[in-house]
Amino acid sequence: FFSRVHKMPLAWKYISLFVVLSAMAAPYVLQSEAMAMYGDVFTLITSNVNAGRETIEEYSRHWNAEEGSPGARASRAQILTNHYYDLVTDFYEYGWGQSFHFAPRFKGEAFDASLARHEHWLAAKLNLKPGMKALDVGCGVGGPMRTIARFSDSQVVGLNNNQYQIQRGERAVNQESLGHLCSFVHGDFMNMSFADETFDAAYAIEATCHAPNRVGVFSEMYRVMKPGGTLGLYEWVMTNEYNNQSSEQQAIKLGIEHGDSIAELPHWSVVVDAIKEVGFEVVEHFDIAERAAKTQGPFNVPWYRPLEGHFTLTGFKHTPIGRMCTAYMVRSLEFFGLAPKGSYATAMMLEDGAKNLMLGGQKEIITPMYWVLAKKPVDANSKA
Repeated sequence: FFSRVHKMPLAWKYISLFVVLSAMAAPYVLQSEAMAMYGDVFTLITSNVNAGRETIEEYSRHWNAEEGSPGARASRAQILTNHYYDLVTDFYEYGWGQSFHFAPRFKGEAFDASLARHEHWLAAKLNLKPGMKALDVGCGVGGPMRTIARFSDSQVVGLNNNQYQIQRGERAVNQESLGHLCSFVHGDFMNMSFADETFDAAYAIEATCHAPNRVGVFSEMYRVMKPGGTLGLYEWVMTNEYNNQSSEQQAIKLGIEHGDSIAELPHWSVVVDAIKEVGFEVVEHFDIAERAAKTQGPFNVPWYRPLEGHFTLTGFKHTPIGRMCTAYMVRSLEFFGLAPKGSYATAMMLEDGAKNLMLGGQKEIITPMYWVLAKKPVDANSKA
């Protein structure tokens, strides 16, 4: 530690010292939510044992010129996604909360409230009721699962291939005394361990974008659902505004894929066609973001607004400046040996993904909330 400090240029010594001392002192100076925010970031960067240099280098290797084609990434999708969530889970929880998704919002609505409303709307669309059993495909740390289970009083099983996220989710379920409604299964959503016709409903919230192909994951969802069951999806897709001949838009798309561990983002029609191909009957499909812009008018808050930099004290960590402050605080602590090697590279990867998501949203070439509601036919054979 002291040898590192001794070798530093004088100006960098003062800057690093200021950043580290500010991180330590802020919780004692600030109050309530602001104090919690700075306490969270200091805890994050000193305890994130998952962000190792070997992991970030392995993840980055999938994106180099020789090995980083969409086809190659698709063939290694499960490994790629596991590496990604080992790296970013703690950063996501610090910066976004335990519901890893976007949501439509209107002026005056709190960020967390918009996320919960998005989850409640999904549960209502699926018509979840007490006694029903639903599958959450790619459940993350279980934030939406817990909200939906409380809202509907139905049982929800979360499927996730990342063991660290399951550990985080199980801790939250126990803390909130929801073990009678919520449970986790470690597994691959391309090859589920559940018996045929197990679930009354299934949903995925911004999760199947990590699949090597949509037909595979939708086929498995179809198999494990009961005949007459309902499927609900929030999907990351490219919109009709995307121009594949534009080098600028291609760069934005690749930046999103890299920053969010997506083999390739398809046009929305590819997703809808895949759902139909495996046997589902599509009830409705539309871009929720586009519809919100039309129906809410001037009261609509675009889904990408938290990434743009509109400052509030409690929302500071969502902004570009807040994200960069976090990144450079991580860099200082990593240099001093107080944060694991690879933490800064992880923070910068997420910053690049957030920047490109913001640009894609502003240009309306991507949506993270393309909604699809479908039914498994009552007379269906469970094997697609």
